[in-house]
Amino acid sequence: MESTHNEKHAGQMRAVLHERYGPPDVLHVELVARPSPGPDQLLVKVHACTVNRTDCGFRSAKPFIVRFFRGLVRPKKRILGTEFAGVVETIGDAVTEFAIGDRVFVVNADVFGTQAEYVLVKQDAPVATMPAGVSFVEAAGLCDGAILALAYLRHVGVGPRMRIVVYGASGSIGSAAVQLANHFGADVTAVCGAENIEFVRSLGAATVLDYRHEDFTETSDPYDVVFDSVGKLSFARCRKAVNDGGTYLSTDLGPWQQNPALALWTARFGRKRVAFPLPRYTRADVDLIKHLVEAGEYRAVVDRHYPLEQVVAATRYVETETKTGSVALCIAGGADRTPDPGKRP
Repeated sequence: MESTHNEKHAGQMRAVLHERYGPPDVLHVELVARPSPGPDQLLVKVHACTVNRTDCGFRSAKPFIVRFFRGLVRPKKRILGTEFAGVVETIGDAVTEFAIGDRVFVVNADVFGTQAEYVLVKQDAPVATMPAGVSFVEAAGLCDGAILALAYLRHVGVGPRMRIVVYGASGSIGSAAVQLANHFGADVTAVCGAENIEFVRSLGAATVLDYRHEDFTETSDPYDVVFDSVGKLSFARCRKAVNDGGTYLSTDLGPWQQNPALALWTARFGRKRVAFPLPRYTRADVDLIKHLVEAGEYRAVVDRHYPLEQVVAATRYVETETKTGSVALCIAGGADRTPDPGKRP
């Protein structure tokens, strides 16, 4: 029966599709054509991928500006997903840097399409062989949050003796920012819920505050950098927590989509700046993350994992805005050495 099933669906693969914008229920798993690699491409069999804030925003078309990139009336690209880990199954004739059987992790943020059984990747894309001792689920969630955090931290030149506060420190970007700022030698204060304080402290934060009971914006000792890694705050609220010459960073457009405009304005006027850098996804950054993992200076944080068919449930959980690190979808046995759904790391 198994061979009959495989023959029936030869040349096809399962993928998560959405034909319209809307709530998580617009997502569904369907058979689509399996892609074939071009001369400089790898065909990777996906073992695990993630569901993140970017996926949710592009699926719901919120903010509305998303439609100008993805399709005004309906999405032009039906498969979401920006990061994954898997095994190289086929390579094009011009591929020299990877071989069939390589275990790789990839961030595909420019083209999406990773919530599927197979994904095409150019050999010069942000892809690297997986760090030793890391599972597929862990590797799937290594890139996106870390590269976003890197873009923001580099923009302000985070380094030794700088004081930074990371708000939303238990999320994918926040947990990456805590680890990376600590790696760069900064003095890190992290803000999260009480249930995650010990976990966030284990990532390298010198001080951890419970946002429900402690307001970091009321400090009498302002920070060099205030990093709102979940886009929940505003420059107006955080302004007095930023010292003269310091910077407020946010991963969101902010109230009334004002952060890009504030970034331009404060670059010329005033002593406190707003920064809204655009990330670049590069092979060098993926290699850096791999190096930090293997050196024991960075670790993957996986909150929950779900089978591909439970993508709606996974997405709903992401949208509760309570996740710790990443939420993964498992395909082809990707759940090795990871927690069961519902368990915290």
